[in-house]
Amino acid sequence: MASLKRDQLVDTALELFTKQGYRATGIDQILAESKIAKMTLYNHFHSKDELIIAALAKRDELFMAWIRDAISHHLAEQNCQPKLAKIMAFFDSLDDWFNSDGFYGCNFINACVEFKRNDDPIHAAATAHKKLVTQMLQELLAELQLANTHHVAKQIQMLVEGAIVMAVCMNDRSTAKMAKESALAVLSIY
Repeated sequence: MASLKRDQLVDTALELFTKQGYRATGIDQILAESKIAKMTLYNHFHSKDELIIAALAKRDELFMAWIRDAISHHLAEQNCQPKLAKIMAFFDSLDDWFNSDGFYGCNFINACVEFKRNDDPIHAAATAHKKLVTQMLQELLAELQLANTHHVAKQIQMLVEGAIVMAVCMNDRSTAKMAKESALAVLSIY
């Protein structure tokens, strides 16, 4: 039962943090919406920061599973060189996300903005996710047998992060498609 209450707290916190931000979401609101007692919260988390880190871990788990499934779904639709299919499917998956009702930007970018210090545990948790995305991009680029896959993956990731920010800031949900075009241009150099 304790694990269910912990999960309920994390799920509620994640939803609120996603929609409202980390600092703008108070513990009292999380407790009210989750219908969990304050004592139960503090039995599982010693601070709001610990709850934020748990919510980021949950978002990481959900996003990484979702993106892998979405890429698999989009692979068959690709009209490009087979070696480029996985990375192009990645951008099509981002386009799905950007155009979904659940798109509020990136929890991890938002965490880095709200908790700017590199040594802040929340910032570190967000950075860890971004490193996993870099690794995933390296995997998606592996068939291209590039001399420096890590460097190219980071170039592609800059396009991804920029697309996310522009989708939110400019309310332009076509940015994943633009980033896909830019990725093709970057990859044509190699």
